[in-house]
Amino acid sequence: MLTVVSLAAVALAGCGVPPELRQPAQLPSPGADASPTPAPSTPPTATPPPLAPPTTAAPDLVATECRNGPSGDRVVALLRGTAGVLPRSAQVRVRRGPLCAGDWQYTVLRVTGHEELQVVTRRRPGALELVTAGTDVCTIEVRVAGPGGIRALACDGGAAGVPGA
Repeated sequence: MLTVVSLAAVALAGCGVPPELRQPAQLPSPGADASPTPAPSTPPTATPPPLAPPTTAAPDLVATECRNGPSGDRVVALLRGTAGVLPRSAQVRVRRGPLCAGDWQYTVLRVTGHEELQVVTRRRPGALELVTAGTDVCTIEVRVAGPGGIRALACDGGAAGVPGA
């Protein structure tokens, strides 16, 4: 029994007081022979550089009148031709556009006897491609792949992606 008690005492003696229960060490108070400790220096606070004013909008964030894009007549010809959306006999007028953002275009057409027709096209090398046409052109392809200016027109009702609108 004495052996068990001895082993337990030896085991406990080596551990000591856990660090979280120890008293913090007392710092010596400065006396006549102690030199003052300089305060730690703090690094100067860096001032952030001024923000530069925004430059011109990226060509795909805002839809603008197409300078080098297709004409309204070209969009109508596509819809009457290979796309087969409009019959040749339909009376069509361009009401708005084409507006360009990146290599995409947005056009609104008035078709006599029908609701307005919204058209989203994309310029491919050597050809104009129909993305979608109808009264609601906010398709998955437009939302996922379309530039911001076209998405604003097709999905948000328009004016957000057109400067000055």
